[in-house]
Amino acid sequence: MRVVLFADLAAATERVRATRSRTAKVAALAGCLGNLAPDETEAGVAFLSGEPRQTRLGVGYAALRDLQVPPAGDPRLTVSEVDGAFAALAAASGPGSQDERSRVLRDLLGAATEPEQRLIAGLIVREVRQGALEGLLVEAVAEAAGAPADEVRRAVMLAGDLRPVAAAVLQSGPSALAGFTLEVLRPLKPMLAQSALDVESALERTGPAAVEHKIDGARIQVHRSGGTVRVFTRNLQDATARLPEIVEAVAALDLDSIVLDGEAVALDPDSRPLPFQVTMARFGTEGEAAAERVPLSALFFDCLHLDGADLLDHPAADRVAAMAAVLPPPLLVERIETADPVAAGRFLEAALEAGQEGVVVKALDAPYAAGRRGAAWVKVKPAHTLDLVVLAAEWGSGRRRGWLSNLHLGARDPAGGFVMLGKTFKGMTDEMLAWQTERFLELETHRKGHVVFVRPEQVVEIAFDGVQDSPRYPGGVALRFARVKGFRTDKGPDEADTIGTVRAIHRGERR
Repeated sequence: MRVVLFADLAAATERVRATRSRTAKVAALAGCLGNLAPDETEAGVAFLSGEPRQTRLGVGYAALRDLQVPPAGDPRLTVSEVDGAFAALAAASGPGSQDERSRVLRDLLGAATEPEQRLIAGLIVREVRQGALEGLLVEAVAEAAGAPADEVRRAVMLAGDLRPVAAAVLQSGPSALAGFTLEVLRPLKPMLAQSALDVESALERTGPAAVEHKIDGARIQVHRSGGTVRVFTRNLQDATARLPEIVEAVAALDLDSIVLDGEAVALDPDSRPLPFQVTMARFGTEGEAAAERVPLSALFFDCLHLDGADLLDHPAADRVAAMAAVLPPPLLVERIETADPVAAGRFLEAALEAGQEGVVVKALDAPYAAGRRGAAWVKVKPAHTLDLVVLAAEWGSGRRRGWLSNLHLGARDPAGGFVMLGKTFKGMTDEMLAWQTERFLELETHRKGHVVFVRPEQVVEIAFDGVQDSPRYPGGVALRFARVKGFRTDKGPDEADTIGTVRAIHRGERR
C-alpha cells in the first residue's frame, strides 16, 4: 500500500468539488480511501467529510486571514501529521495558548502546498464545500472495501459515526461490519421522514399506516440499562444532565433495558404544546431549577430495543406494540392505524386542534431505517415549513441597528453545497436577534459591505406561504412571505431540506 499524503486528500477534494456526477464523486473518494493506512483512516474520513476529528480548534477566520505563510513547493505532509497538528491546536489552553496555536498553525501551513493550504483552511473554518456529505462517503467506503453499501450504511447507523466503521471495513474487509450491533447506552442515528402536502399522498407512499401526532419538540433518544439512563439529541450528543425529569420517568419503568425514540416538549397545564422556542430554550439549559421552571415531557413513538431483544428489523407495528406494553399512556405519542384518507384527515384536523404541528404517516410493516429519510415515514404539515441553512446575514438598520437581521436562506443540494432561496427578516423577536448576531459572528467567514457571510452550519425553520418562479436565484425558485419560526440547534446542515423538496412543493402548487 502506497503512502497517502495529505496532498492526495486535497486533490480528491478538488476532484469532488469540480464534478456534479455522484458516480465520479464516489470514485474520487473511494480511490483515496482505499489507500489510507489503518491508523490514518478515521482522520482521513474526517478530512474528506469536511471536518477534523477535533471539534474545537481555537482558531477562527481572523487568525487564518492574518497568517500569510508562503506555500511549500512539494507535497510532504502526511494525514497523521495534519491530524496531530489539529490535536495540538485543540489542546492548547491557558496563558500563551494563542501564541502556541499561531506557532503550530504557521508550521503546518509552511509545510503545506497551496492546495493543501486551501484544504487546511477550509477544515479549520468548516467550509469544505466539495459536496462529500456522509451519504457519498458511505458509498465511497463501500466501494473501496468491496462491501455492500446497505451493510455499510447499517453499520454506520448502529455505530452513530462513519469513522470507526470505515476504519474497520477498510482494514478487515466486509466481514468486519457484522461487529457493529446495537449497544444500549450508545446512540444510533435516528430515522427521518419525507414530506407530503396531504395525508392522501402520504398514504399512497406508505400503504396501511399509523398516523401519529407530529410533536413540535426536540428529538430525543433515551437508553436505559439497569439503573443507568442516558438521553441523546438527534445529533447524538449526550443531554442527560439537561433532562432530569425525562431520566426520572424512564428510570421508573418496570424493565431492565430499553432504547426509545421520541420528542421532548414543553406542555401547558392543558397538555397543549408550548411554542417551539420555549422547548428549545429549556432543552439547552442544565439543572434542576430549569426543569422545575419549565419541565419537559417525553412523548415516545418508537422502541428499538427491549429487555435484551433488538427490534430494529421488526415491523413498525410490532415495535410500537412492544413499547405500549411497558410504557404508560402519558409517555406515548397519540396515534391511529388506518389506510383510509378520510379517517387520516380527521385525525390530522384533531391534531391541529390539539396544538400539534401536523402528523407523521408511518408504514406499519417498515423496519427502523436509521439515518435515512425514506418513504416509510412521511410528515404532513398544513402550513408550509422548511428546515433551511443560513448562508449569510445582513446588518440591520433603524431599530435593528447593531444586530444581524436579514437572513440569506439556502436549501441543501444533494450534489453538494446549498442553493439560495431568498432572504427574510420577519418573525424575529429581540431575543432571537441578539442570539443570532452572536451566533453568526462566531460562524463568520468574510464580509462584503453590510453582508456577513457565514459557514453553512445553522439550520433555521422557515414558515412560508408558497414557492414562486424566480430568475433572481440560482435554483430558479424563491419562497413567498418567508418568516423565521425558530432556530434548529438540534439539526445539522446535512439534515436541511433539499432543493428537490422545494421544487416538489412548487410543482404541487402548480397542479
